[in-house]
Amino acid sequence: MVIEIKVPDIGNFDTVDVIEVLINIGDEISIDQTLLTLESDKASMDVPADVAGKITQVLVKVGDKIKEGDVIALLELADAKTSSPTQASIAAPTVAEAVQVPDVLQVPAALPVPTNADCDVLVLGAGPGGYSAAFRAADLGLKVIMIERFPTLGGVCLNVGCIPSKALLHVVKVTEEAQQLAAHGISFGKPVIDLDKLRGFKESVVSRLTGGLAAMAKMRKVEVVQGEATFIDTHNMAVKLNDGSTRNICFDKAIIAAGSRPVHLPFMPENDPRIVDSTGALKMDSIPETMLVIGGGIIGLEMATVYSILGTKVSIVEFTDGFVPGADRDLAKVYETYNKNRFEKLMFKTKVITATATDAGIEVTFEGENAPSTPQTYAKVLVAVGRAPNGKLIGAQNAGITVDERGFIPVDLQMRTNQANIFAIGDIVGQPMLAHKAVHEAHVAAEVCKGLPRFFDVKQIPSVAYADPEMAWTGLTETEAKLKNIAYEKAVFPWAASGKAIAHGRDEGFTKLLFDPDTHRLVGGGVVGANAGDLIGEIALAIEMGADAMDIARTIHPHPTLIESVGMAAEVFEGSCTDLPPVKKK
Repeated sequence: MVIEIKVPDIGNFDTVDVIEVLINIGDEISIDQTLLTLESDKASMDVPADVAGKITQVLVKVGDKIKEGDVIALLELADAKTSSPTQASIAAPTVAEAVQVPDVLQVPAALPVPTNADCDVLVLGAGPGGYSAAFRAADLGLKVIMIERFPTLGGVCLNVGCIPSKALLHVVKVTEEAQQLAAHGISFGKPVIDLDKLRGFKESVVSRLTGGLAAMAKMRKVEVVQGEATFIDTHNMAVKLNDGSTRNICFDKAIIAAGSRPVHLPFMPENDPRIVDSTGALKMDSIPETMLVIGGGIIGLEMATVYSILGTKVSIVEFTDGFVPGADRDLAKVYETYNKNRFEKLMFKTKVITATATDAGIEVTFEGENAPSTPQTYAKVLVAVGRAPNGKLIGAQNAGITVDERGFIPVDLQMRTNQANIFAIGDIVGQPMLAHKAVHEAHVAAEVCKGLPRFFDVKQIPSVAYADPEMAWTGLTETEAKLKNIAYEKAVFPWAASGKAIAHGRDEGFTKLLFDPDTHRLVGGGVVGANAGDLIGEIALAIEMGADAMDIARTIHPHPTLIESVGMAAEVFEGSCTDLPPVKKK
């Protein structure tokens, strides 16, 4: 019997790119054999087969953009008796969202709670999701133990991610604003960079926040255990402490918040300090003369922006046709135009195929539409192709916890795994891998542990690229709407008509709102421009509250501000905007 192999749910990504096809007509494939390699702005990933058989037709090729439901190949089952009579599904790639299942999973009853349990709730991981879960559970009166392998609380976000990168991007913003004042009659000398002081500023920001978390843990009587943890069974966890000893912790319920790690490309030289991930780039140990950033997603753009202001000649290679594939192209286009002179070279629709460590630097060979004809050498290479979940690194199998082939842990809408007393949140349950999503999932899990009727049921999750200009979007995107044939109507307010934007010399951006054509309710929105990330919150709230265009348009916004562009975009939709040429009233 011949069946179709289709693309599964790819979460918040409308399409992903095929960068390698590993099957041919006539190939005999086995279960878990890799069929394709895909790439998004978050990660490169393999797509394995979950059935065995013979490939009779291959329907995709390198360079194709594929979406959920597309047929990848036709396969003749090796054993039709044991396979689906209609179609075979392939395991979800790493861009898959948290598994959407019924509100509450049908799970086996947990083992009886030992009478000598050390805590009501054990939280594995102390990032934004982990500490939020621990603190919320403690606030609800539960006894909590939180395990963290690193010396300070806060996880990747506070220590080597969101926070230190924003501290450095603040320096970039102030520096560039000072330079731009020359056009308005105020000039400063060339910036003098003291790398030690810059690094010290970044570390002071991190220290202040992580120290505050430690204090709040003490206030809530949350016990913090430092070490690497592994499940023993559904009620016990072994923690290898820093002194080499092992502590076994018995718990009633557990919340897994073990996060993710940077994706590493297998062809990159090992253990070369000139090749870094985002963590290495944030160490700021030197200012390289040249740098290649592999990946034009959010992480790559942020670090490319930082190093460019320090004087590094930065080149970016991105397999897709533009920056930040998750964002609508009109947002990304504004960023590209504004930054046309910032970077040394942009190589879209291009990929790295080899990298060799030499005395002169890292020699890189490219392939694709904009690939250089000869290998290029860089003083430093930043690999920023996404993150992989840590689900396979915590001994989940010992507790019978389901973990998919990529390391994601499926959960229901109460964040419960297939084990009744074990929950999971954050990066480890799927895309989008964002701290603010993890925090809200954490509150749900903690409250369910207390017995409260909570569910993670949201209409939108905002995303922000903190480059310059910033790009922010939430809810339905135009790209997704067109791909899924969802009807929508759009209203755009250009910042060229914003008094605040013009006064600040930053009128390149715009605010865009998407409405349901029948109900006029807001279903999505995007902003590009200075401080766009600070504007997207109102759009997020409006979507969650079910606001329509009239609600937003008739809400009085302060003037002159950038946030009033949200109200004015709604007025554009209503046909009542007096800050733009007249349009036909709806």
